[in-house]
Amino acid sequence: MIVGTVREIKDDEYRVGLTPGGAEVLAQAGHAVLVEAGAGIESGYEDAQYAAHGAEVVPSAKDVWGRAEMVVKVKEPQPGEWAMMRRGQMLFTYFHFAADRELTEGVARTGAVAIAYETITDGDGQLPLLTPMSEVAGRMAVQVGAFCLERSEGGRGILLGGVPGVLPARVVILGGGVVGTQAARVAAGMGADVHIFDIRLDRLRYLDDVMPANVHTVMSEPASIRAAIACADLVIGAVLIPGGRTPLLVRREDLKNMKRGAVIVDVGVDQGGCVETTRPTTHHDPTYEVDGVLHYCVANMPGAVPRTSTQALTNATGPYALQLANLGWREAARADPGLARGVSMVQGRLTCPGTAEAHGMELARLDL
Repeated sequence: MIVGTVREIKDDEYRVGLTPGGAEVLAQAGHAVLVEAGAGIESGYEDAQYAAHGAEVVPSAKDVWGRAEMVVKVKEPQPGEWAMMRRGQMLFTYFHFAADRELTEGVARTGAVAIAYETITDGDGQLPLLTPMSEVAGRMAVQVGAFCLERSEGGRGILLGGVPGVLPARVVILGGGVVGTQAARVAAGMGADVHIFDIRLDRLRYLDDVMPANVHTVMSEPASIRAAIACADLVIGAVLIPGGRTPLLVRREDLKNMKRGAVIVDVGVDQGGCVETTRPTTHHDPTYEVDGVLHYCVANMPGAVPRTSTQALTNATGPYALQLANLGWREAARADPGLARGVSMVQGRLTCPGTAEAHGMELARLDL
């Protein structure tokens, strides 16, 4: 199979879909690997490294899209890329269709086979290709939240961990999954007073066992969330519905009860976010204010640390890319039900239940 990767063109996206090492694994398995010139530069990988590991470096993205049977990316294809996609071509990347109807309809028109990282599951029902980026984003959420709390950035002028004689900041984390767990660890390590919410009592018991004493677990319900965010200095949205739109947990009217200069970091913005006032921002213009509350809603947070993120992502995606290249998508999905859950669209037919529900679109049965 001819497998390709291209330079990401989404704003402030510096990751790349294949490392030179990943290209070598595919090449050694007998596949041709195409890499757009300069695709890996921002992640620290030179064209010469790809060539030395068995890839063919081609001049443009058009060359990759025109020849590759499968394109491995990081972010969803942008409108300028839709015209280069073709019917039956596999695209293996993050899509987050449920948050973007225009994207869903645009990719459907191309007739491509969309295989989404974020809905593939493993034998335990976990999301192995979402986990590494969730780990990065969860840790970054506290890092950027602490920075946004500085007065010069529009925040309350609060040091997250406080100092002797001065109370630390209160951090409220909505969601006890991978993002929330990583955020809680970092915030606790910085000395903050952390409150983590989840709807699963068994998850809260686990977190209560493994977290340090300055992390408190709370059952998630509307009244408890409203009370918590009213006292919070930093709120981190860490909620995920695989393949579906994130539920709204914080309404616009709730913001008026929050502290002036408090900060919201909504990590789930890719899937719509759990705060009603969330809208996607970029690394160059990451924040905006609503009712005195500073919002940080960058839609590709791990893109700010591309070297770490690319390595972490491709550690997880590489084996699946090889499986798809070796078998083709139908055989690979037939052999692995977890991989089959990632097949979100086939030649214009939507096969992801969460996306169909989010947009009120027709759901087609995945025919293997």
